[in-house]
Amino acid sequence: MNQTEQITIETVTSTLQPRRRIEGISAVLLPLDAAGHPDHDALAAHIARTAQAGLIPAVNMDTGYINLLTPAQRARVLRVAREVLEGTPFVAGAYVEGSDSQVPLVARYRREIEAIETAGCTPILFQCSELCSLPGPEIVAFYRQVSTDSRQLLAFELGQQFAPFGRIYELDTVHGIMEIEAIAGLKHSSLDRCLEWQRLALRDRTRPGFRIYTGNDLAIDMVTYGSDYLLGLSTFAPSAFALRDRLWAAGDARFYQLNDLLQYLGFFAFRPPTPAYKHSAAQFLRLTGHIPDDAPPPGAPRRPDSDRAVLAGVAARIQEWLDGEV
Repeated sequence: MNQTEQITIETVTSTLQPRRRIEGISAVLLPLDAAGHPDHDALAAHIARTAQAGLIPAVNMDTGYINLLTPAQRARVLRVAREVLEGTPFVAGAYVEGSDSQVPLVARYRREIEAIETAGCTPILFQCSELCSLPGPEIVAFYRQVSTDSRQLLAFELGQQFAPFGRIYELDTVHGIMEIEAIAGLKHSSLDRCLEWQRLALRDRTRPGFRIYTGNDLAIDMVTYGSDYLLGLSTFAPSAFALRDRLWAAGDARFYQLNDLLQYLGFFAFRPPTPAYKHSAAQFLRLTGHIPDDAPPPGAPRRPDSDRAVLAGVAARIQEWLDGEV
């Protein structure tokens, strides 16, 4: 399978899918209080707001500072989500980076998966340095083994601009993962349209029911080509993303206007250093009155205070869209 398979304009435009119902999963920001501790009340409210908008919340993701949380803190976030959602579907990250290397990798992931499944939600498997060091066939074998006792899992390939323990797989490896029945979808976060189009073409040829969730916050229109999404950007304004998705399903050309506005926000928030988008999200949510504080954790990258004026302007334009919803 050709990893550098040529993507042409003709190929791309032929895959547009008007009026398709988009499945939107939103990676929920973990708000912090003034002392830098997780603000569980603000988190609960934001999870509820995300679900009420019509998106599926995803907790313990990169947007939720999963790599900075202790196991106990991740467990608390999971409990908060379960209590708020009361049986409504949600997704949670299974993360093992830095865990006991004396325990086999599959066993470490299974422990996380079982805790997430016990909470009644779908696990998405974060990569780790040990997994990403394996050759492709061994990575496929790992996914096959770790999914044996699960009904449904999501896989995740994460570009290193987001986290050093990520890896974008070779297309043969992606093909192998797609063939595992218990893995229902793959979040792809390379920020590269062509790589995602390759995965969509592969999906359409081999397993049409498999979902590709775009993690490309710089190309959120990938949903028009057959991707669904699991985005950090959607945590800024879940209701606006849900409205955009409804416009596409209705065949309403205003989709493009709202998408352009949300994409402007994405370009601004996800500029280098990319991980600072989480501080941008906190600034935005504080400006819009949804969280009380916007400081990032100690050591996490920050955005300048001057960003707030830009974010406030975008927030006002988004609110005009929501106020005028038909």
